[in-house]
Amino acid sequence: MGHNGAAITGCGAAFPGRRITNHDLEKMIDTSNKWILDRTGIRERRILEEGLSTVDLSERAARDALEGAGIKPHQLELILVATVTPDYPLPAAACSLQARLGAFRAAAMDLAAGCSGFIYALTVADQFIRTGAYRNALVVGVEILSRIVDWTDRSTCVLFGDGAGAVVIQPVRDKRGLVAFELGADGRGLEYLYIPAGGTARPASAETVRQQLHYVKMNGPEIFKFAVRIVQETMDRLLEKGKLSYADLDYLFLHQANLRIIESIRMKLQLPREKVPVNIDRYGNMSSAAIPVALTEEAASGRLKEGDLLAAVAFGAGLTWGGILMRW
Repeated sequence: MGHNGAAITGCGAAFPGRRITNHDLEKMIDTSNKWILDRTGIRERRILEEGLSTVDLSERAARDALEGAGIKPHQLELILVATVTPDYPLPAAACSLQARLGAFRAAAMDLAAGCSGFIYALTVADQFIRTGAYRNALVVGVEILSRIVDWTDRSTCVLFGDGAGAVVIQPVRDKRGLVAFELGADGRGLEYLYIPAGGTARPASAETVRQQLHYVKMNGPEIFKFAVRIVQETMDRLLEKGKLSYADLDYLFLHQANLRIIESIRMKLQLPREKVPVNIDRYGNMSSAAIPVALTEEAASGRLKEGDLLAAVAFGAGLTWGGILMRW
């Protein structure tokens, strides 16, 4: 039995308490507040306290989302966690989260698509709900990037922050929900953003640790060019699928990688600032947590209203990209 559609019925976000400002970074590495702000738009980022992990932040965001949707953990049938920073290489962070929540009826798995992870996971959950297979799904985008960045590499460590965002997806019979989606990947660009060691290609050894190969390595200029091109292509295709135009959009939620990327896309698409929310100044690049956090903040502020048409587009390691059109 199929349903009309699947919509977000609750959302939540969680952040570490610890803030690291650009001025703090000036004391740690050779950089300046002005340099970071001019190139990235970031003022501060949140860094998870020692002794806490991905599952701790995920649980807080998940509980808020469940409360918003008015359901209990035991009603969940699916838990998807989009992350590249799980607690352990094995098993999935989704299983740790399931145990924490006590959601023992739910199937649980992680989805790794870099910064596009949340969009990928949301689209997967949408299919399960749409077919009528499941009625209650939890999708979490969470990253603890502070644990995989090299704090001596000024080109990358200034960019990233930790955070979690979660949404509950349920069937709806009204106009709300996913209108269209677009997912894509180009594995030829995998070395533009990757962690060289720790997998089966280069298992962890004293040598890989010494060479600092367990940290994120990034080719910033290539990622920038890719992002600006792919977002416009994805948006054009989404609107075509939904038989809609840019004028119909109330919101465009972009992956928060860099303010320059966001602004250059916004100007290309000729959208006013108020339609393109920005939170990178406060959180840095939180990878798969960026979009669910922005959704949660806009919804909590009352600006994002029921019936609004929103698009969300992300791009990231893989290379991957993904976009959705959704009626809130």
